[in-house]
Amino acid sequence: MNKENPHINNPLQGVGLKTVLEELVTYYGFDILYAYLNMNCFKSNPSIAASAKFLKKTDWARHKVELFYLYQYKNLPKVSSEQFHVEPRERIVPENHKPGKPAVLSIEDAERLQKKRDKNADSYSGGRNSSSRVYNERRTQPARSKGGGQGGKPDVYKTSDTWSTQTSHSKSDDESEESSPAPAFNPWGNFKKRK
Repeated sequence: MNKENPHINNPLQGVGLKTVLEELVTYYGFDILYAYLNMNCFKSNPSIAASAKFLKKTDWARHKVELFYLYQYKNLPKVSSEQFHVEPRERIVPENHKPGKPAVLSIEDAERLQKKRDKNADSYSGGRNSSSRVYNERRTQPARSKGGGQGGKPDVYKTSDTWSTQTSHSKSDDESEESSPAPAFNPWGNFKKRK
């Protein structure tokens, strides 16, 4: 190992982010990058300039692309446990780890990998599917108030420009099924203006 520069064997040393993107896009294309990395900068009007701009501002995304560059495009062996939590550009790659031919990737393989990740996330979370795609789908659902819905407390939903409530309590036998909906709820009703 070179004591003056221990990172000299790291393929990312001296290579700019734009160059990394150009190499990846030239070899794999934006479709494969989106399929494996799941980043919108590779899907919505993709370009190297726009992707580089996003990645420069977003550390987690840049690290994800750099890891893909090291372990898929440069096909380096798996990282050691000591280097696992080190940023990709700061990793010390042993001298015997030489870059290989880029991995052969396909969109079908990416879909299988995503299903496997979702299944692992589901089993790890004890039955709750906690994959990022499912989380993002849940985020787009109407918002509910915290702690609502139990014991007759109202759940508050924001639907376009109006607020409405739904009371979640079990109906007794005396209550009819054709009861009127709950009146509109104004969350700012008790708000007092400062003078």
